[in-house]
Amino acid sequence: MKKYILKRLLQIIPVLLGITFLSFALMHVAGSDAVTEMYANKGAVSQEIIDAKRAELGLDKPFLVQYFSWLGGFLTGNLGTSYVSGKNVFDTFLSKLPATLLLTLLSVVATIIISIPLGIIAAVRHDRVTDYILRFLSFIGNSLPNFFVALLFLQLFAIRLHWLPSISEGVSLKSAILPTMTLAIAMSAKYMRQVRAAVLEELGRNYVEGARARGIRGRIILWKSVLRSALLTILTLLALSIGSLLGGTAIIESIFMWDGVGKLAVDSITMRDYPMIQAYVVWMAAIYVLINLVTDLLYHYLDPRIRLEAGKAS
Repeated sequence: MKKYILKRLLQIIPVLLGITFLSFALMHVAGSDAVTEMYANKGAVSQEIIDAKRAELGLDKPFLVQYFSWLGGFLTGNLGTSYVSGKNVFDTFLSKLPATLLLTLLSVVATIIISIPLGIIAAVRHDRVTDYILRFLSFIGNSLPNFFVALLFLQLFAIRLHWLPSISEGVSLKSAILPTMTLAIAMSAKYMRQVRAAVLEELGRNYVEGARARGIRGRIILWKSVLRSALLTILTLLALSIGSLLGGTAIIESIFMWDGVGKLAVDSITMRDYPMIQAYVVWMAAIYVLINLVTDLLYHYLDPRIRLEAGKAS
């Protein structure tokens, strides 16, 4: 196991370097730069001022020089200074993480509470009225875009009923309710169908029939055997969602003015704030790579077949 973890950690390095290089290259060939955006709304600005600002920010240097200069700073813990605010990129990015972490935690918990029990009920009540109703609700939840659900919730709970704030009032549970509900509905609708399919597949296997033939009660089979086997599928789905949520859901954060990394990324892209965009790209890459690593390790722990195959391979 230690060799496997070390091998995967070493594989992270070229992946992160490749992602940073590609993102840096894409920003370099973009149609405009930070200086152009900076002076866009300030009337006529002489070319000398623009050139001087570009030289100050290092944007007049060749692409590879800019990239390796940034990479050297990154490896020493310096992500640079924001072109827009003039503040330290790392400190700014770190200040937005609590909001995204809170929203991620609440959304995942809400999704688990909703999707797993409903998915199990739909599988156990297969092709009955309950199953049809849950599948219909799942279809509706999957069909509604997140931004549309967000606008519906704003109209109902914020504007009409005045129960919740329409715009975030800081990082608080009250302000997090609407964005959490918006994210949880879409994810729960998708995962409920996946949980149902995974549980149904396991219920049709031979070991379930054998357990029933030995007189073991259905609930014990379901909770101790079926769900443990179906957990791998559920785990994969949750891992992907956690990675996406930790990266910040830009649309939802922007609608509710939730001050997380997703909204920060949207604002940075709009203003061509390259250091901040690059920090976001590195964060997203690191999150997905680490989430996949943790998922693989949990696979080894939960599924004996994977451990046996790994042992034979080594």
